[in-house]
Amino acid sequence: MLRESRRVDGGKRAPAFSLSDTEGRIRTLSEFDDAPALLVAFICNHCPFVLHIIDELSAFAREYASKGLQVVAISSNDTAEFPEDGFKHMGPFASAHGFTFPYLYDGDQQVALAYNAICTPDFFLYGPDRTLAYAGQFDASRPKINRPPVPGLAPLRTDLPVTGEDMRAAVDAVLAGRAVPEPQRPSAGCSIKWKEGMNPSWA
Repeated sequence: MLRESRRVDGGKRAPAFSLSDTEGRIRTLSEFDDAPALLVAFICNHCPFVLHIIDELSAFAREYASKGLQVVAISSNDTAEFPEDGFKHMGPFASAHGFTFPYLYDGDQQVALAYNAICTPDFFLYGPDRTLAYAGQFDASRPKINRPPVPGLAPLRTDLPVTGEDMRAAVDAVLAGRAVPEPQRPSAGCSIKWKEGMNPSWA
């Protein structure tokens, strides 16, 4: 199901997490305290919206690492419904797309709930004090997929290249100590696949 991310109140602090990366190491929010900016990206292996931007997102993360941005990607999908999103497939996916940042497994979906994540990809950008500065799209480009129009959602801009324009502007502002540009346009993607009994009312 196609969903759009929702506006989360600016100033909300980043929820703590303790999750395994693709090598089985436990990674925590606090280990990234020294980074001037932190981008938490909820993604998965199979979603066409993720696949559409993933190589540019990976290149963007490499480019901005030297500027002070730490990227952390998290996969929270129910793997009973989508086995290709399972833990054993995350390492090969990260390697295939040149990840230089942690890719973490949220098996019980508690971190996705804490962040109010709704779709893949869903982005949450935090400043040096780990308060939320930006929750929106990577850019306006969308993949070509076979689906009827969704009432209430804007048409997908499949004619645009993937540039990361919106995210670059937001990160540049955070690193410079400025407010991020407005409006913050929502990300669009596949809905997070919640486990039975876990589907939150807002998702």
